[in-house]
Amino acid sequence: MKKSVISGSIIFILSFVLQHAVFSLDLSPINNRLSNFFYTTIDKNEGTTSFRSLNIPCGGRAESLGTAYTALADDISFFDYNPAASCILENTEVAVFHNAWIADSALETIAATSRYNNFGAGFQLKCFYVPFTEYNLYGERQTGNYYSETTGTVNFSYNFLAGYYFKGIATGINLKGSWRSIPDFTDNDTGKIISGSGREQSGAAAMVDTGIILRFNIAKFYADRKPNLNIGLSLMNMGAAWTGFGKQIIQDDPLPTRAQAGIAYTPFAPLTWTAEIRQPILLPSLSESEQWSTGTGLLIRITPFFNLLGGFLLQGANPRFSLGGECVVNKMQLNINYTFDLTTSFNPVNHISVSAKINLGDKGRAQLRKQVDQLYQQGLQYYAEGQLQFAITVWQEALYLDPRFDPAIEALKAAKQSTQLYQRVMDIQSLD
Repeated sequence: MKKSVISGSIIFILSFVLQHAVFSLDLSPINNRLSNFFYTTIDKNEGTTSFRSLNIPCGGRAESLGTAYTALADDISFFDYNPAASCILENTEVAVFHNAWIADSALETIAATSRYNNFGAGFQLKCFYVPFTEYNLYGERQTGNYYSETTGTVNFSYNFLAGYYFKGIATGINLKGSWRSIPDFTDNDTGKIISGSGREQSGAAAMVDTGIILRFNIAKFYADRKPNLNIGLSLMNMGAAWTGFGKQIIQDDPLPTRAQAGIAYTPFAPLTWTAEIRQPILLPSLSESEQWSTGTGLLIRITPFFNLLGGFLLQGANPRFSLGGECVVNKMQLNINYTFDLTTSFNPVNHISVSAKINLGDKGRAQLRKQVDQLYQQGLQYYAEGQLQFAITVWQEALYLDPRFDPAIEALKAAKQSTQLYQRVMDIQSLD
């Protein structure tokens, strides 16, 4: 109860500071300096792709880390970064995200994921929308609606060769479909809404994401079964888009396809550093692809139930700084993040994202690991006492529960060799 109260207080204070303190700041001088400093990094190919909402982060932990999340991908934010992650997540998770982007635009997201041994699956539905209001020549409002882009994602992944020492090769795929909705507009001459005019400019897209994650232990200065070094690779938004659904369907602009590689390293238990590099790929003409971008993030575990996160993303001439916090309240994790870049506005406040995630348990995997550990330790005791057959039996039970528990495999091999050696000695003695 005490931890829940403290967690709720921290997230409330952080939310209040992020949403209200910025009103008292005049950051225009900083914006001007950043604009001048990063002027030379302007990307002449920026904006040559369709369905740009695919590049907008949903929020949560990933955005707080400067979107450098391809390698870490350790919660439900993985959908937009690396589809291989669902098979290595600890818990079944359900989450909702809200990201107040620039002007009046926003991104709403709902997602769920679950893991069955080494197989993972999940789905995500997100909608980016902007209010659309049309006025006539006299300034009178004619119509009002929303421009929106909605994307649905289904995820599948599997962790191959997963064991106690080698954590496996996590691979995954996302199957995605998007719909761009443009409202009907009016005829300039009659002032009446043209039925189906918006549908002619609406569009659809079909995409595939692929990814891989490798996990190791390197320069690890704390005790934990979880690996401390992740390497992630992914290829996102491979597919095609179409427009003109009112009359003739035609090929739309290319999608924002990108290749990305990242690393996540935890040298000490309270500290995790992430970094990655991305290269957009314009499939029809690679020479006209957008510039590469890079990001980095830092996660600091202040207490077992509160994390502080920060990140930096360099993408074109618009550097992005982010700061966020996470609080765990019972089985719920709350995240609030503020991102500052050259498009940030304080009236209304934008680039504020919030998320709420519920952990629904691990389907008994932690309890199973505990049973396997107990059987292994019991076998060690039998082995030390010279009761080899009992040790073999117990270790076989452990391997029945977890066939890739390497310590039991090695111990069982040693016990069988000892039994064979003992039998040979007894046979020699009987011959004498």
